[in-house]
Amino acid sequence: MAVFMRKAAASGEAKVAGERSLLLGIGISSVGIGMYVPFSLVFFHHVTGLSLTVVGLVMTVTGLAGLAFMPLAGTAVDRFGAKRVNLVLYGIRAVGFALYPLAGSLAAFAAVSLVTALADRSFSVVQQSLIGEVARGAARDRLQASTRALQNAGMGAGALLVSGVLALWGTGAFTWTAWGNALAFALAGLLVGRVRTVRVVPAAPSADPAGAAAAGPAGYRTVLRDRPFLGLTAANFLTALGYSALSVLFPLYLSTWLTAPDSLTGAAFTVNTVLCAGIGVLIAGRVRRSGARRTRSAALGALLFAAAFVGQIVLGTLRPGQTATLIALLAIVVVYTLGELVHSPSGGALSVSAAPEAVRGRYLATYQLSYSLAGALAPSLFTALLAVDGRLPWAVLAVAALGAALALLRLERHLPADAVHAEPPVVAPAAAVAPAPVTAA
Repeated sequence: MAVFMRKAAASGEAKVAGERSLLLGIGISSVGIGMYVPFSLVFFHHVTGLSLTVVGLVMTVTGLAGLAFMPLAGTAVDRFGAKRVNLVLYGIRAVGFALYPLAGSLAAFAAVSLVTALADRSFSVVQQSLIGEVARGAARDRLQASTRALQNAGMGAGALLVSGVLALWGTGAFTWTAWGNALAFALAGLLVGRVRTVRVVPAAPSADPAGAAAAGPAGYRTVLRDRPFLGLTAANFLTALGYSALSVLFPLYLSTWLTAPDSLTGAAFTVNTVLCAGIGVLIAGRVRRSGARRTRSAALGALLFAAAFVGQIVLGTLRPGQTATLIALLAIVVVYTLGELVHSPSGGALSVSAAPEAVRGRYLATYQLSYSLAGALAPSLFTALLAVDGRLPWAVLAVAALGAALALLRLERHLPADAVHAEPPVVAPAAAVAPAPVTAA
């Protein structure tokens, strides 16, 4: 992780205040996440002693409750600032994981799981809002790319760490892993506490429509009236279905349609993780320095997704030998990952910059629901389509990605200019205009 931080610092671009602490905190917390997410059911089964069925049911119910909490998190961000809410969520997650080994009864586990799920589900909203408070312009795109790369690297490191711990000490080490997670979240919170933020708070609600919307339920009515932003959210929902493909559809497709060995799933995940962590910042930097509009670079990422999905259709039609299948699958995963690396920073910065500052939390809570809904819908949708034909879900995903790219291009002229452009567009000089007189306030 230290090597990654040095590479990010060597990009030659101006850093924002507290950037190193923010990224280090994200990296450390991602290690904690990687220590339990790949083993979540088994993890909580061993930590609490409850059956896998009970653990799974509680996690499903509390996860859905966490989705319902996201709009409240957006309101809290607008009222108290992203940094304060971020610190509260880190604190809740630290306390929650510290208590998991003590939650042996169903009621205790459900209570701790509910509170922790509320913090987990809302964290992406708050983190995106925090990036908006910390950075402006192209720095937002760079932080988006660095954040995603660190999250992938941290989660991979966490998964490797807990695998080694379990190999040495067995499943009893899950308890120590839970406390290690608590420590990781606490350290991340301490680091984020050092970050300096810049918030724009309207002086008088009556003088600023966004400020007026920041108080009370009118904030979400403002979001619902912003048709371009809702279009952006809908386009992201179509792309977000593709983000779920690698973890949900890919393993099923390999085993049922291609009848390929399950080990290929691990190889695909490894390629994706290594590329995201290793070249994510580099790819995003190339895109950023090209001067591409965020809408167009996000659309390019969606088109790369579509190309990967079409590749799966071709592969599922030809069904070559095992060696050719392996080579083709890895090539498709590379194209898919490039789409992820191009789309994610631009799409994230686009959503942050398109949201009015006074109600950014509510806007981003709405936007992040597109990811959550896509993730919730993906398992049932993919399995239903796969039961008809193994190529059908990839065809649906390809059409969805193409629709997302087209929607992003059509939305370009309706979104704020400073959201579309990472840097202000260069305007050809016009006829000289006399400066307006300056009056004393």
